[in-house]
Amino acid sequence: MNTIISANKIPGFVWAYRLRPGSDKPERLADDIDRATLFAGDGFLWLHLNLVDARVPAFLADAPGLNDAARIALTTHETHAAITVDEQMLFGTLVDFQREFAHNTHDIGWLHFALTDRMLITSRLQPLRSLDRARTLIEKNPARFSSPVDVFEALVVEFQRALISVVIEIGEELNAIEDFVHGNTSQDERAQLPPLRRTIVRLHRHLRTVLSLMRHAAASDDEEMPLGFDDVAGRLTGRLEAVEHDIYALQERARLLHEEIGSKLSAEINRHLYILSIMTAFLLPPTLVTGFFGMNTSGLPLAGGSTGTGYAVGFIIASILLAWWLLKRVNIL
Repeated sequence: MNTIISANKIPGFVWAYRLRPGSDKPERLADDIDRATLFAGDGFLWLHLNLVDARVPAFLADAPGLNDAARIALTTHETHAAITVDEQMLFGTLVDFQREFAHNTHDIGWLHFALTDRMLITSRLQPLRSLDRARTLIEKNPARFSSPVDVFEALVVEFQRALISVVIEIGEELNAIEDFVHGNTSQDERAQLPPLRRTIVRLHRHLRTVLSLMRHAAASDDEEMPLGFDDVAGRLTGRLEAVEHDIYALQERARLLHEEIGSKLSAEINRHLYILSIMTAFLLPPTLVTGFFGMNTSGLPLAGGSTGTGYAVGFIIASILLAWWLLKRVNIL
């Protein structure tokens, strides 16, 4: 059954909270709240929108307190991280993990945001992990959030915690692959390493980008950045750097495992080639003997007697013994 969306509702509305410093309970705003009331209340606003709704850009076109660059950052579908400080605003795109209804994933998602001293607006296409966790924190303990910068910090901190959980999961999968490399477990474990390496490389690349952007934003002029962002950026940079070291260690560990598996495969191939070469060395002399006696030419030795086949078999056995002696002599066997 299709639901008719009222024209008075905020397009793409997911949730909206108004938080007042010192309050022990956040105000949950309805999706049909008056536009003037939405942006003009006391405290500060966190508005979260779903970009699947094509009306979101029009809704944000004249949102108070945002410039054109911030509106573009909130409605873009580009998939790369960006953080910009301008006119005491912070806006751009952060990396996050997508969330399914029943479970979390390792798939990368993108969180668009614009932050001023009075509000934080976020938007996304897919459900994201950090958003739901930050929302839970606000409902449990709103008193710890005194400004939009605090909510922004919570979003990045929850992304860092999600990274830690992903690092632990990948570490456990690498442990299983190590058991294969150093043991006799199923060969199906070989196929698990390439996807893990791609995931680790992708995470490391995005995390380095976010770290670089955070450092550049923290180095902006004090007059340009929102109040309190300098301290927040320093704390977030330290947190993300710690996770970067863990991801780099995973990357090196996965690389060494790849080399060990390649070495093990090479040794296995060389062993098969060795066995094949030995079999060829044993079978080549008998092949020459049978080829010689199989020629349809006149004057073939032993062709006229009744014991020719016996002599031919003896030559074959002798050639095998000769080949074995020669291989032992040169220390191949």
